[in-house]
Amino acid sequence: MLNHSFHKGFRLFGNSFQNELELLAYMRSNSIDGLVFLEAWFDKNEFIIAHTSGSTGVPKEIKIKKTQMLSSAKATGAYFNLSAGTSALLCMSSDFIAGKMMWVRALSLGWELDVVAVDSHPLTKRTKNYDFAAMVPLQVLNSIENLNAIRTLIIGGGVVSNELEDQLQNVTTKAFATYGMTETVTHIAVRKLNHIETKKKVYYNILPFVKIAKDNRGCLVINAPLIADKKVVTNDLISIKSETSFEWLGRFDSVINSGGLKLIPEQIEKKIAMYLSPQFFIAGIADALLGEKVVLLIEGKGTAIKDKAKIRAYLKNIVLERYEFPKEIHFVPVFELTETGKIKRQIVLKEIAKDY
Repeated sequence: MLNHSFHKGFRLFGNSFQNELELLAYMRSNSIDGLVFLEAWFDKNEFIIAHTSGSTGVPKEIKIKKTQMLSSAKATGAYFNLSAGTSALLCMSSDFIAGKMMWVRALSLGWELDVVAVDSHPLTKRTKNYDFAAMVPLQVLNSIENLNAIRTLIIGGGVVSNELEDQLQNVTTKAFATYGMTETVTHIAVRKLNHIETKKKVYYNILPFVKIAKDNRGCLVINAPLIADKKVVTNDLISIKSETSFEWLGRFDSVINSGGLKLIPEQIEKKIAMYLSPQFFIAGIADALLGEKVVLLIEGKGTAIKDKAKIRAYLKNIVLERYEFPKEIHFVPVFELTETGKIKRQIVLKEIAKDY
């Protein structure tokens, strides 16, 4: 049976609590986000119900053992040297695994936690500095001017763009991109984004309790008994650089088979990211000659001739292989997003496919 007590050093808005009942009463009286999760955390069940993001399909409900969440929290604390007394900011929804795990880390490691309403500008009203926080890329991008208030920041829930990575070079915050999912109880690997002494490419480094491999598709397989009962087989194409590091290449389920060539959209997106400021993505659409053709989808209300011509002119200045160059450009007024801000690519593509 899980011990429901929490670390004596835990603080919420500077307040300490004798037991979980006192903490829950404080949450209720102050309408703090996370009450539903904490009620579940302190109940007699040995697991928590969580949901996958839904970025590649319908969100799935899964059960995560509370002992696995504690193991993940301890690993994060050890990796970043975040001991009791760490000041932390929770600015992500407690409905999702990233927010839930901030609570577990704070409770089990004895952190001093502040919680703010979920917002795309989480640091606008801040009045203090923090040792640690977790954000999605959009929150980070909107917080660059105030980001020095965070000592260590982990970024998840979406790909860190080249633009954002460039801006992170000018802040004192130590920023890390994370790799993980609900099934792995948030991150199992991190990639340093700034304050890098060497110009060599930086890869994802796995946490100590994790072992990695590739399946016959070239996709990542995660073996982490402390946080998952069985191996987690992903759809993420990777290149293993060492026993403890890997490079993320893209999604297997988004690979474009064009004229017999297998193209990874995420690799093309990296090349053109600096030329396009709105949200966009590369995808494949059925083509009678090639099987699939490369298309560029851009969020916005661009005109059919002027804007497309301008974008094609930009793309000609980029080092793209002939077969990588988009055969078509489509404007979509608004991309449908998941709760954590990821583009629902398949849904957007279905709308475009109606025209074919």
